[in-house]
Amino acid sequence: MFWISVVEVVCLLLRRRMAVWSLWSLLLWGGLLPAADTGAQVQGQVGGSVLLVAERPPGFQVREAIWRSLWPSEELLATFFRGSRETLYHSRFLGRTQLHSNLSLELQPLESGDSGNFSVLLVDTGGRAQTQILQLKVYDAVPRPVVQVFIAVPGDAQPPKTCQVFLSCSAPNISDITYSWRRERTIDFDIESQGLFTDGQVLRVSLGPGDKGVAYSCIVSNPVSWDLATVTPWESCHHEGGRASYKDVLLVVVPVSLLLLLAGLLSAWHWGPCSGKKKNVCADRVAPETENPLV
Repeated sequence: MFWISVVEVVCLLLRRRMAVWSLWSLLLWGGLLPAADTGAQVQGQVGGSVLLVAERPPGFQVREAIWRSLWPSEELLATFFRGSRETLYHSRFLGRTQLHSNLSLELQPLESGDSGNFSVLLVDTGGRAQTQILQLKVYDAVPRPVVQVFIAVPGDAQPPKTCQVFLSCSAPNISDITYSWRRERTIDFDIESQGLFTDGQVLRVSLGPGDKGVAYSCIVSNPVSWDLATVTPWESCHHEGGRASYKDVLLVVVPVSLLLLLAGLLSAWHWGPCSGKKKNVCADRVAPETENPLV
């Protein structure tokens, strides 16, 4: 009985060692295979999940599979070997991977630094191998944009009772986004491209009395999310309830500033000669006048 137990232990160790050597041989084989063409592009959102699908040709019976991250560093993520699935490999995805029964790899929750290329090596029962590469792009969720209204100073060519406004839209602390505009409460939602500036972030519109209730929406989007903000610009064209327009502020602030500046210059010119070391000289000039008053 003792020798039988020893033989069983030795056989078990040999099987494990052969399994390890087979796995390392498979990894080496995958590294020596020609670079595969870049496959499908997969998109995900920070905090969400994404499924990397391992596509198999018809009749391809998978015996082994290896998932790896290729960028920014090559890391082993998951393996399928002798009917066993394993994902506990030291990588930045440790604890965030799940290998499904169809050998597709799920990543969750996604982080902003997870974007990159991933590869899966599949080997069938006949020894044939194929490699697929998938590109993952992770985007941040789009925040609600902020729209500011700027009133243009009327010119000579501007028709009466009209208002030229610039609508500026911005989404803070985010990149890779697209700006678009929509005119609400009208049949035609499209915006003419001639009125768009800085990649659609700024919109110029001309408003008349008939546009009092017309609202404009700025839509900020990326491939996985979107949000919008809506304003009614006519309300900023004419001050209501004590709200001043940009032109009214200029008409008050500029003249007052000029008067204060002029008063400061006159004061400095009047008191300048009698300041500091010239104080005695000024006193000498005043003394004769006080000693000889006019009769």
